[in-house]
Amino acid sequence: MPERSVQVVEVSPRDGLQAESVVLDTEAKLTLIGKALDAGVRRMEVVSFVNPKRVPQMADAEAVLAGIPGGPGRTDVTYIGLVLNRRGFERAAEAGVREINVVTITSDTFAERNQGTTSDGTVEAFAEIAKLALDAGVRPTVTISAAFGCPYEGEVPLARVVEMTRRLVAAGAAEVALADTIGVAVPSDVTARVEAVRPVLAEGDAVALRAHFHNTRNTGIANAYAAVEAGVDALDASLGGIGGCPFAPNATGNIPTEDLVFMLDRMGIHTGLDLARLTDAVPWIEEQLGKRVPGLLSKAGPFPKAPAA
Repeated sequence: MPERSVQVVEVSPRDGLQAESVVLDTEAKLTLIGKALDAGVRRMEVVSFVNPKRVPQMADAEAVLAGIPGGPGRTDVTYIGLVLNRRGFERAAEAGVREINVVTITSDTFAERNQGTTSDGTVEAFAEIAKLALDAGVRPTVTISAAFGCPYEGEVPLARVVEMTRRLVAAGAAEVALADTIGVAVPSDVTARVEAVRPVLAEGDAVALRAHFHNTRNTGIANAYAAVEAGVDALDASLGGIGGCPFAPNATGNIPTEDLVFMLDRMGIHTGLDLARLTDAVPWIEEQLGKRVPGLLSKAGPFPKAPAA
C-alpha cells in the first residue's frame, strides 16, 4: 500500500507576517524563507501584491521576490503571490510569479471590510484574474475565506460555499482552498464542507482542494486532522503559528507548521519536511517579533526525545 502524503504549504512569510505589528525588513523575510526552504518546504506563499497603505507589512513584495533563493522561476519550489485585483496580478506577473492565490469571501460585510467590494464582487474579480493568469501561463488558485463562519454575519450556509466553489471552478481555478479565517470550525464542519465541494471540484479540470485553518478557538489542529481524514492532501500552515487576518476582529494565528508536521509524522503521513529544522526556526521568529509565538512543539520538544549525550 503506497505511503500517504500531504503537502504542507508554508504561509508564514505572507499570511504569517501580515497581521504582526512588527514589520520585518526584506532581509529578515528572506532569512525566514530560507529557513523554510532548509526544512524542505517546496511550496510557499511569500508575498502579497496589495495596497501597501492597507497592509504595510507586505510593501516590499517585488524586493522579496527579487531576492528569494533561485528566483521566482525556480523549478523545484513554488513561490505563491497573493493578489486581489487586476493591478495586483499585473505586478505579480511582472515580478515573475508562477502561481497566484486570490481571496474570495463568503459574506458581503467581510468582503467590504477586507476588499472594498461584495462577496459576488470577489468572485467576479477572481474570474477576471484567472483568465489573465491562464493566458500568461500562471497557475490561478483561489481561497474561499470565511468558509466556515463570518466575523460580522455569523454562520455561513453550506450552500453558499458550494455555490461559490462551482463559480470559481467554472472560472478556471486550478485549486480551491477552504479557509476558516476566524477559527470557528470544528471537525464535523470540515468533513461536511469537504464532502459537499468535492463533487463540484470534479466538474473542473483536475481542480485540487486545499484547507487553511486558524487556531483562534484551539480547534485548528483537530480540523487539520479532519481534513486529512476526509482526503484533503494540501494544508496551509505557518511557522510558530504566527499570523491572522488584520481585517477580522480577534483573529489569531494559523496552525503552526511544526505542530502539524509532528502530528502527520506520528500518523505515518509523509510531508517531506524536516521537523527539527522547522522547530529550530521558531526561536529566531520569536526574536524577530519580540514575543513568544503560539506554536507548542518548540516549547515541549519532540517525542521521543533524543537520549542525552
